[in-house]
Parts: sequence; C-alpha cells; structure tokens
Amino acid sequence: MASASHRFDAVVVGGGHNGLVCAAYLAGAGLDVCVLERRAVLGGAAVTEEFHPGFRNSTASYTVSLLNPKVIRDLDLAAHGLAVTLRPFANFLPLATEAGGDYLKVGGGLAATQAEVARHSRRDADALPGYYAMLDRVAGVLRDLLLTTPPAIVGPEAGVAGLLDAWKLARRFRALDLAGQRDVLDLFTKSAGDVLDRWFESAPIKAAFGFDSVVGNFASPYTPGSAYVLLHHVFGEVNGQAGQWGHARGGMGAITQAMARECARRGVTLRTAAAVARVVVKAGRACAVELEDGDVVEGRRIVANVNPRLLFEQLVPAEHLDPDFLARIRAYKCGSGTFRMNVALSELPDFAVLPGRQAQPHHGSGIVLAPSLAYMEQAYFDARTRGWSTAPIVEMLIPSVVDDSLAPAGAHVASLFCQHVHPDLGSVQPGRDWDDARDEVADLMIDTVDRYAPNFRASVVGRRALSPQDLEREFGLVGGDIFHGALTLDQLFAARPVLGHGRYRAPIPGLYLCGSGTHPGGGVTGVPGHNAAREILRDLRRRRDR
Repeated sequence: MASASHRFDAVVVGGGHNGLVCAAYLAGAGLDVCVLERRAVLGGAAVTEEFHPGFRNSTASYTVSLLNPKVIRDLDLAAHGLAVTLRPFANFLPLATEAGGDYLKVGGGLAATQAEVARHSRRDADALPGYYAMLDRVAGVLRDLLLTTPPAIVGPEAGVAGLLDAWKLARRFRALDLAGQRDVLDLFTKSAGDVLDRWFESAPIKAAFGFDSVVGNFASPYTPGSAYVLLHHVFGEVNGQAGQWGHARGGMGAITQAMARECARRGVTLRTAAAVARVVVKAGRACAVELEDGDVVEGRRIVANVNPRLLFEQLVPAEHLDPDFLARIRAYKCGSGTFRMNVALSELPDFAVLPGRQAQPHHGSGIVLAPSLAYMEQAYFDARTRGWSTAPIVEMLIPSVVDDSLAPAGAHVASLFCQHVHPDLGSVQPGRDWDDARDEVADLMIDTVDRYAPNFRASVVGRRALSPQDLEREFGLVGGDIFHGALTLDQLFAARPVLGHGRYRAPIPGLYLCGSGTHPGGGVTGVPGHNAAREILRDLRRRRDR
C-alpha cells in the first residue's frame, strides 16, 4: 500500500508496453513514476505465459515488426535481453487441401517472390516492383508521422502554433509527386480490395497482401478504409530491415520484461495485482487513482494506458466530462472480430501441398489459411450475420521452430490468430455468449487447419482459446479490439480518440492518454507511450516557465 504522504509525479494506469515505455521516458527525465497493472504480470497483451504444462507462448500479441527502433535504442532493450529473429520468409499460403495442390510463398527477396508469383501470373510478377515501391513511398510518409504529435487544428489547444504544425505536416505530403499523393489518398480512403484489384489479377497474391487489411479489423477487405489497415501493418522493421516480421526470443513477454527492467533501472515503482477502480478528480484536476482494494495512489498527473472507452466510461466519473465528448467516446468503434488460440503440438503440421513433419522454412513463416479476397469477404459476412465464419481466416505461426525455449524437445507451440467472429455474439445469436460458444469455435479453428495439414488435430496435446469476451475480460481490450479502437479514418491521427483531444491530453487537466487508443494506433509499437511522455514533459516545462 502506498504511503498516504507520498505523491508521485506521474501514476501510469496499465502496465502494458506503452505504459512501460511512457514510464521509462518520464523516469529518465527525473520524474518519480509509479505503474499500476491489474494483472499479476506486467506486459498487458504482450506477455509470455505457460498455457499447458511445459509449453509457453505469447498469450495475445504474437509477432514483432512495429516496435519502433528509437524506443528499442532509447530503452536499451537489447541489453535487457531482447533478441528478435527474422522469419525465413514472410508468408506461406496453402491454396488447396489435397496433395499436389498449389501454394504461394511470399518473401525471401524480390526475385524469390516474383518467381513464386509468376507461377500464378506473369503479369502480377512484373507488377510486384511497382507495388512494393508504392507501398514504400507511402509507408515512408507514415513512418515520418509516427513520432509526431498531431497538430492542434481544433479544440482547446488550437491557435497559431497548431496552424504552424499543420503547415509542417502538409509539407511532408507536398514533397511527394502527384502520383505519390494519389497513392496516399487511395491507401487512406479506399478498400484494400480496390487497391489490390488495380495492381494484380491473380487471387493468391491479392490474398497474401489483402490479409493484412483484415488483421484485427472486423470488416471485409472490400470495406472502404481497409487499405489503411493494410498500410498500418507494413510500416515496421526488424533488425533494421523495413517491412519485415520476426519472433522475439522467449515470446512477446521478452519485449515487456526488457522494458520493465529498464523501468526498474530508472527507479520506476512497478506494482502488479493493482486494479484501478476510478480516477480521482478534485478541483477540476486528476490527482489520484483509487484501487479496487481501496488504496489511493496520488499523482501530480495520471497517465492512462487503457482503451479510451474503458477510461472514460468506467474509470472517470461522468460528471467531470462534457456530454458531447462522452457521447462520442461511447460511439468510439471497438471490436476486431478476433479469436486467439495457443496450441501445444506433439509434432509439426504436415501440409498436404508441401509435405513434411521436419522443420522447413514455411513452418517458420506466417501461415495464412485464406486463399482469396472473396473467401475473406465471405468470412466477414458469415460472422456479421451468424456469429462466426464457418470457413474462417486463420493465420498460424509456429515460433518454436526458431525458438526452442518455448516447448519441450521435439514438441512445438503454435499461435492461431483467427478471423472473423462477432465481437458481440449475443446480438446475432440471442441468449448465447462467448463463454458458451468458445469451445465450439475453437474446434472449428482446429478443424480448419486440419483440412490443410491432416495430422494437425491429432498432434494437439493442449490448447488455450481466447474469444473477444476473454480478450476484454483479461486484457481490457474492449470488444476484443487488439488496436484499442478501429483504425478507420474518423479514428486516426488528430481524431484519435476524439477530435480536439488527439494530442495525448484528456479533457481533464492532469489526465493524459498513452495507449493504442491514441496516435498512431495499435500494434506493439511503443510509439504512443513515447509521444505521450514527450507531451507530458513539454507541459511540465511550460508550467515551470510560467
């Protein structure tokens, strides 16, 4: 229990990766910081846990690319044990369920991917360099914006400084040629399907690229705005290689444990099993949090690393919020249609189209079971109307192929990231909820993999399934939303989470936001935590300068 006389400079609510990043930067600037985490382990959704005796894996988030290199350097994560291994190649898509059927492998360099794509379409193979160049140009603009605080063009902070920031931002876009500006407009507003249909003709390559547009996104790949979700997944890098994906040795918990070690080194007070019940507001300013056990932790500023809806609907008393702001928060879209599973395996999957139970490069890639955009669209329609897709989208990773610390010798662990399921099952199946349907859908996901790798079901010796309801209950992911809010145009940049409060500052003095519900959105990036800390320190300097 905190001393009644002790008042921290900053109290961070939520010990996920952005909360830890923010705390580390604040402590590095000399502030006395406390992090409060509801669960018994730090890390939020980026944790590694044992889910079956002898088998460990990343529980929720499961792969690395978006973690910002500046955060990695500034927090000295490599010195704290973080090591990331690149995938042998990016993705493997089995396109048939029978021996002799076809497949597509993407990655391993442009020439290798072109050779693979040419088996399906020579025209598409020739189009690949131009498509990659287009993505790189637009992703480069996005990377430039990541560490930028959105300009204050409206709301309480608007003014000459905000207009100047907006002008500087516009200059970045004007540096692109006209074709580049058109590409930005396309990728921020159009559907992924529309963009991919313009570039390619063959279903497999469109599926390989279009899959990124539905990851964590409860939508069809032909939903307007889904092209941005595709873009959001390609701005990252691994070990200095742009656009690559990899595995953190020891699972995603290795990232947050490294962050926690740096926090401890900088003097941050780290508390687990410390669930916050409410934010205390006195004289119009956030000044403390009250825990569920009644303990009160005081802070000169409160920093929330939680979903904005969870913060403003459950933790902040409504009387302290403007009615219009609160109404818009209640309308903030959450719900990613995600069903997450970990499975313990006695052996590797033996794919009919690429046989073998010994580790091969495709076992270490992202294995995508969704052969076309039409398949993905139908999966969404099924989930929207029936509760879940009868032919679901499944991405499987087997990190134990490159990390033998996760499973007993000769055995393996697999992450199954499954789409689509309805975040609110009761709305389409009255009287049912995900606690009732979880095992039925888990069986369906295993059967889906088994159709492509017929030894899969028999090799499963243990599993843990997380429905959208479980993801909300365990990790505070409202509606199971892995991004803390949909990545739609009305919920991006200066409008994330609400226009007028997109600069990491809540409408209550002394209350800040540092989670994925702020710019630039979801994924294990560390960027919201980095940017929020910078804004908090700016405000502190302004107060001192008065």
